[in-house]
Amino acid sequence: MADKEARDTPLRSQDPFAELVHGVLDSALFLLDPAGHVVSWNRGAERLAGYRAEEIAGKHFSVLYPPDAVTRRWPEQELRQAQERGRFEDEGWRVRKDGAPFWAAAAIWAMRDGQGRLQGFCGSLRELSERRRQEEALRRSEERFALLANAVKEYALVMLDRDGRVASWNGGAERVTGYKADEALGRHFSMFSPHEAVAKKWPEQELAMAREQGRYEDEGLRVRKDGAAFWAHVQVTPLYDPQGVLLGYALVTRDLTDRRRVDDLEKAERQTNEFLAMLAHELRNPLAPISNALQLLARGPAAGTGQWALEVLQRQTAQLQRLVDDLLDVSRITREKITLERKRIDLRVPVRAALQAARQWIEPREQVLSVELPEEPVPVLGDQARLAQVVQNLLHNAAKYTPERGRIALSLRREGAELRLAVRDSGIGMDPATLSTAFELFRQGPQGLQRAQGGLGVGLTLVQRLVHLHGGSVQGHSAGADQGSEFVIRLPAADAPARAAPEPAPLPERTPARRVLIVDDNQDAANALMLLLQNEGHEVKVANDGVSGLALAREYKPDYLLLDIGLPRLSGYDIASTLRADPALRGTIIVAVTGYGQVHDRARTAAMGFDHHLTKPVEFSALQDLFRGKPL
Repeated sequence: MADKEARDTPLRSQDPFAELVHGVLDSALFLLDPAGHVVSWNRGAERLAGYRAEEIAGKHFSVLYPPDAVTRRWPEQELRQAQERGRFEDEGWRVRKDGAPFWAAAAIWAMRDGQGRLQGFCGSLRELSERRRQEEALRRSEERFALLANAVKEYALVMLDRDGRVASWNGGAERVTGYKADEALGRHFSMFSPHEAVAKKWPEQELAMAREQGRYEDEGLRVRKDGAAFWAHVQVTPLYDPQGVLLGYALVTRDLTDRRRVDDLEKAERQTNEFLAMLAHELRNPLAPISNALQLLARGPAAGTGQWALEVLQRQTAQLQRLVDDLLDVSRITREKITLERKRIDLRVPVRAALQAARQWIEPREQVLSVELPEEPVPVLGDQARLAQVVQNLLHNAAKYTPERGRIALSLRREGAELRLAVRDSGIGMDPATLSTAFELFRQGPQGLQRAQGGLGVGLTLVQRLVHLHGGSVQGHSAGADQGSEFVIRLPAADAPARAAPEPAPLPERTPARRVLIVDDNQDAANALMLLLQNEGHEVKVANDGVSGLALAREYKPDYLLLDIGLPRLSGYDIASTLRADPALRGTIIVAVTGYGQVHDRARTAAMGFDHHLTKPVEFSALQDLFRGKPL
């Protein structure tokens, strides 16, 4: 009986420790001889590999390896490394008796006697198939997520480490920012922020707010690889492990440039429509009395009506010219085409000129105007005409929004190195929303359908931009609706006292008679100018197209040629260049009289041979100065 039991358990020992090892079920424990043949095999090995002890006894342990590993003699490599190093550990595929593969953690130890001679090997296997399946599932999930994230092109999906450095990069991030993954990985995400934001350490503030609030969300400017700015929606979310340790951040960025462009276009369209409505209203206002006055004059003189009609035409024409001048000034300033003729002047001089001009709006409404000006000169380095325009616009704005018999106050004083000019009124005032947009182009306070206050909404814009060109500032103040408004201008005072500008010398009553040729396809404008000049004693002829104008110039040989640019049949440029090549007309002074008045327009007329450039509508006094030989 004892002999039978010994035969049934050939790899078993009567040693209690061996019995303990044999009973281990969760690990395969086995002994190998120096050549790698199985000598001992525990129950855990039977359970894991499927071989009973008597089946595997004497077999080479390579039966546990896949065919490809056996082919490249990997089992022998493991024994060799264990023999050389004393121990070999690895994870890899093994094969059960039925051929089913399983993933295992393997270890082999070399066993030596007291003299260091190799006696064999001790091996262990521990199955990790479930862990391997979980890892594979996680890996496939991560790969699928990476594929999904990389396929998203509308959003930049970026992982940041705890310091804010880029740890992952998707295709959307490359499309939005222009950086490839190898260019972005490892760099701080502040590379996407404008320089001024980086200087203020705003990217670090975004991470701090994300940690404090659980998420940070904002819209603002970001920068692409090529330096181009774009408008983006940004969301930063901190990521924590189960123990609450910060792992990094998820950064999601969406390019809103196209949407913002559409919004801007829609806003521009609304503003354009509003502006056109305002412009139509403002043009109809003076055109109506002009039309009525002209009809009265057409019916013949009547007692008192002739003078009244003349005054109406003068006032309303001046209003039309003011509208056009304001629009042209705004255009010049926004395109940075305006230049200032700065001189050391007494600021009281343009203020007084503006006060005189403002009476036309204040007196008809019986508004009370109080003025406080210092007795001593107020020195400033500025353009006298433009500063008068600034003050005039503030007074016009005050008169427009102040009811009849309301109060308007202007004060000017020096405060240290600054000059403070304020215009205060008792008018309709401004709520915070209106005050915040007061200086925006074409913006006005709320008005009724009748638009009693009128205007194009450019006056305060001109004030702000002209003051800024003088190195100053302007602010609006109001306690609210029906509480009045105050606008305060601060300008740097000049270093030395300025003398008041001298009064202009009186003009002579008559100017020397000149031979004048007017070439303009607008017959009414040409004939009106002809009558004015003839009334001054000049000899005047008129042509209404380019070809007849050139022929008449050669025949008439005028002292002055007042030449429009856009003419039928032959342009004013062509006429000027042709006449400049004619020796008989070298003495003729050619003056451009045109609606084109920009800097490049003046440069072109000068290049084509014009001596002077006047912009329509031409002030008659400018022509008088020209005929007297005074510089324009």
